[in-house]
Amino acid sequence: MSSERLPYDLHLDVKFAPLETIDLNEIVAANKPWFNQTLSKINGSVRRVGIVEGEFHWHKHEEDDELFFVLSGKLFVDTERGNYEMGPNQGVTVPKGVLHRTRALEKTVMLMVENAGIQPAGD
Repeated sequence: MSSERLPYDLHLDVKFAPLETIDLNEIVAANKPWFNQTLSKINGSVRRVGIVEGEFHWHKHEEDDELFFVLSGKLFVDTERGNYEMGPNQGVTVPKGVLHRTRALEKTVMLMVENAGIQPAGD
């Protein structure tokens, strides 16, 4: 990955503690693409919300799997092993070590589940 500053608004801090209500409507209304916020931490993994439109860069995670699950819009996940098109209530897990990128032609909201130590922009 290039060392240049990427145009993504990535928030790795955990926004909600256990037993706090997570309100995605508020987060989505207050932010524009490319926004990514860690929502909660559960047993060593994190749940993140991503608001996307356009293309993320190609990258991979050598030690971590990553789940993308669409809440609204349409998400494309391109990988070196195949391409996936998903709408609401659909998702795909990209295995560790697989080169991939996400892209969306319209504003799309997704949940991601991944290891708490993962670097969202890739290794």
